[in-house]
This record gives sequence, structure tokens and C-alpha cells, in this order.
Amino acid sequence: MIRILLADDQALFRTALTSLLTLEPDFSVAAAVGRGDEVLPAAREHRPDIALLDIEMPGGTGLDVCEPLRTELPEVRVIILTTFERPGYLRRAVDAGASGFVAKDAEPDALAEAIRKVAQGLHVIDSELANESLFTGRSPLTPRERDVLEASLDGRPIRAIAADLHLSPGTVRNHLSAAITKTGTPNRAAAARVAVQNGWL
Repeated sequence: MIRILLADDQALFRTALTSLLTLEPDFSVAAAVGRGDEVLPAAREHRPDIALLDIEMPGGTGLDVCEPLRTELPEVRVIILTTFERPGYLRRAVDAGASGFVAKDAEPDALAEAIRKVAQGLHVIDSELANESLFTGRSPLTPRERDVLEASLDGRPIRAIAADLHLSPGTVRNHLSAAITKTGTPNRAAAARVAVQNGWL
């Protein structure tokens, strides 16, 4: 029996997917949660074989949760579920230790097969996203440039960003300038849009 932890903030989707998965004779949904910060406690308690994690959730994205989950409970294999066709997300998921990356609109049989393959130790990646990621390339942003750009998404002033990240305003300006140059955009708002569209943030 493959024990599954499902994390998705949309209650209707979570309930429907739980019902679908329990129809499979070799699947058992051990827990279903709606927030990223509920994943690790649920995994500790229920010890699933597979964690199906949505990317966008309150309390931490599936990408945020993947690495600490794999670090603390390496026996739990992670499949990221997404509605976002952003190749940068795929690369980040793989870098975080995910074994699978599947579109939410996949056929139920395809998802079930992906779960079985990942449970056997294989990797399963959505073919369209895999092909697209080959041509998009890795994020050009350094981790610190990413942090600064992400902190600027809401249009906060430089000094507020600097205070939040414990950096000097000059350092923040330098990182933003580098991010703008690397994304080929005219300002930080446009740089952030490009980074989000590519799944780099």
C-alpha cells in the first residue's frame, strides 16, 4: 500500500483528489492538508511514502516545503503538482529534491502511474515542461538577488527591503541593479515580472 500525503489549499480540489486516489486499490491517503506549514508536521505524524505538494499555498509553497521535508524525512518522495507552466519551477523543484513534477490537469490514470513510478524510486517529469525548461535555461539570479527581488514585489522602498533582509540600502540597490541587467528589463518591477513569469521567484 502506498501511503500519500496531499497538500493543496483548494478544499474542493483536495477533497476530489483524495476521493480519486482512494479508488486505487494500492493507494491510501494518510493525510490531506491545506497549508505549506502543515506539511512537515503531518509527514512526521503519518509517515507517508509520497507527498503530493501544490506549488502555491499559504504558509509556504510546495517548493519551499520540499527541501526541508526531504532533509528530515528522506524516505518521503515528493511530487509537485502545478497549474503553472513555468520552467523555472521545474528546475527549482528538482534542485529541492522532488522526484516528480506533474500538471494538475493530468489525467487521473497518468497521475496514478506517476505516483507508482515515484514510489518505486523513479523520477517522473511532465514532458512539455521538461522540453520547455531545456530552452529556457536556469535562473540567472543569485540567491541573494532573488531574495532582494522577491522582497521588492510589493513596491516597498529600498530602505524597508534593506531592513527586512539585514542589508545596507546600497547593497540592495546593487542586487536590484544586477537583477535588472540579467533580466534585460528597465526597472525592478519589470525584472520581478520576468522572474515570476519564468518561475525564478
